[in-house]
Amino acid sequence: MKYTATLTLEDGSSYRGTAFGAERPATGEVVFNTGMVGYPETLTDPSYNGQILVCTYPLIGNYGIPNGERENSLLRNFESEHIHVQGLIVTDYSHEYSHWSAARSLGDWLKEEDIPAVTGIDTRALTKKLREKGSMLGRLTFGESEEFGEVDDPNLRNLAAEVSCAEPVKYEKGPKRIAVIDCGVKNNIIQAFLRRDISVVRLPHDADFVSDEFDGAVVSNGPGDPKLATATIENTRRAMKAGMPILGICLGSQVLALASGADTYKLKYGHRSHNQPVNESGTRRCLITSQNHGYAIDAKTLSED
Repeated sequence: MKYTATLTLEDGSSYRGTAFGAERPATGEVVFNTGMVGYPETLTDPSYNGQILVCTYPLIGNYGIPNGERENSLLRNFESEHIHVQGLIVTDYSHEYSHWSAARSLGDWLKEEDIPAVTGIDTRALTKKLREKGSMLGRLTFGESEEFGEVDDPNLRNLAAEVSCAEPVKYEKGPKRIAVIDCGVKNNIIQAFLRRDISVVRLPHDADFVSDEFDGAVVSNGPGDPKLATATIENTRRAMKAGMPILGICLGSQVLALASGADTYKLKYGHRSHNQPVNESGTRRCLITSQNHGYAIDAKTLSED
């Protein structure tokens, strides 16, 4: 194998591989996902903004990338209009792909979107390091490897604001109407309401959504530290005081906690996959869930209600 790319972590360790996407330098928080399938959905999830993604499943790219069919004006098989990861790390990229719905290869798609990617890296060793030491900042370089140098921590930015819609977007379906506060909302969340004949109004992250126009609100998933979503927290606090029904998903759940006066903290390496088991408290029921978050609510700081 001809090594043409290097991933360098902030602890000084480096991993060499071969490029198969865009060949440009990139920096970000290096995190891992344990899903065995679903890389088109994962790469387009806005919650990965600011991150270099490591796939623990070794074979990636074998079923290519599907075409861009739409349902309710939203792309199917994708969670947004574009790739949001800063870079992709895999062990074995499959140059030959096979699937009835495939329109192009993963490598070609990454080049179209100008996203760097590297294959041939020992992702098992890399994941073990991230589990032991926690998620770290990393730098992808091509050609001659470089020292780590200075890298901006994306978690110091309001990443949710970067992936939010700029203007309201309406999805008309039925008489019931909810506001979705877009902190990086995934397409499947909007589709879940539309399939139940509920109209959705997608609002920017800092929009004031306390209104008689809506039967309820959803504060969506999104990237980064929830404490930096200050406008979203304040508007959520106002909506809670007004008695508005609110559902928080992922970062949105953390925003609800912060709005209520509770605290959040950064996880050592987060939960990212399509197969996270969750016990339903008070029952013997276990659900298999899709998760993507690097922060959590400190349950000890939640109020009685």
